[in-house]
Amino acid sequence: MKLKMLIIIAAVCLSAAPAWGAGLWLYEGGQPDMGTATAGRAALAIDASTAAINPAGMTRLERSQVLVGVQPLLVRAKFDADSGTTTAGSNGGDAGDWVMAGSASYVHSVSDDFKLGLSMGSYFGLGLDYDDDWVGRYYVTEGEFLTFGVNPTAAYRINDWLSVGAGVSLVYAELTQKAAINNVLDGLPDGELKLEEDDVGYGVNLGLLVEPQAGTRFGVTYRSQVDLEFDDALSLKGLGPTLSGALGGVLGAKVDLEMNIPQMVMVSGYHELTDKLAVMANIGWQEWSEFGKSDITISAQNTTSLTQDRNYEDTWHFALGVQYRFAEPWLLSAGIAYDESPVDDDDRTPDLPLDRQIRYAAGVQYQWDEDVTFGFAYEYLDAGDAEIDQFRGPLAGRLVGEYDTNEIHFFAFNVSWKF
Repeated sequence: MKLKMLIIIAAVCLSAAPAWGAGLWLYEGGQPDMGTATAGRAALAIDASTAAINPAGMTRLERSQVLVGVQPLLVRAKFDADSGTTTAGSNGGDAGDWVMAGSASYVHSVSDDFKLGLSMGSYFGLGLDYDDDWVGRYYVTEGEFLTFGVNPTAAYRINDWLSVGAGVSLVYAELTQKAAINNVLDGLPDGELKLEEDDVGYGVNLGLLVEPQAGTRFGVTYRSQVDLEFDDALSLKGLGPTLSGALGGVLGAKVDLEMNIPQMVMVSGYHELTDKLAVMANIGWQEWSEFGKSDITISAQNTTSLTQDRNYEDTWHFALGVQYRFAEPWLLSAGIAYDESPVDDDDRTPDLPLDRQIRYAAGVQYQWDEDVTFGFAYEYLDAGDAEIDQFRGPLAGRLVGEYDTNEIHFFAFNVSWKF
């Protein structure tokens, strides 16, 4: 019975634990293609960032090249509770903040047809931090899922129109989740559930670049699923006597959580209408349905395992962009992108306040000389109103409302050096 209660508490508290980042695939990493809302990214292949995006594109780079991107971003998320919410408290304030991000890529030209690459950065995850007294504190007060990856790659040009590439991804992931525990049965202040652990996972990425004619090319890229396991990740503190007595000897049981970063496929096209104007597009697919299923193992005198399914759905991504070279050293970019929501309103949780996602972007690149290019881009991500209607029992209460502010502002600064 005690183990059953711990299972129930763990399942309820972990039901959304690793979710922040789900559906929020970070296409952005400070690279120049942020100026097109990453439209055409698997087919652009014009700088070293292709080592991270589509390794096959490295064959288009005539010389060795380094690209460094710095990307500060501002997350803004403000919840507005409806009258159906049963827990007293504030709306949580602005759960977002400034975050520093970025990437670095290097392509080494071994020969005209064979290239080696190395990229570093993150393509998955973010975080939120609500006020401690907010109405959804028994669901989450703080949530972060952060990743950093290193990706060595290689590419080979088979003939004039076909190149292939492949790489191995080494991903470090850090998961932090905090939620309050309601001690109303003892008339005491809230306790705390905390989940904090890290792990390293592995995956592969594959790429294909087809150039049927000069000025027209198509790219296909694939990233595999990355499996992660967070051992002994859950801790409880500040429990009142009633909950402590109910859990008894299993209070310190080991709780392990298994989850994954989902696999994805993207197809991109790039076409030059004139020597100054080019258009580009993406269509992509991401397997969030598998990410939504987390395996939880609780080890006490008896070991029990369960799968928590948050009912996520696979998502589709679409993007359109344009580039215009209005003067020889200047290249302007603009684009728009759309991603489906990975979750319906009935299943959405406050650590994933995402609805459909629309990105609007613009950027500029300036070629300083034949070796050095500087770039800047801005992107606005509208994450929708993300309606929430959740009930997890009398202790957690009912949480009903939507986000009247739910957005991310991305700023990218990059420099490319050829040698």
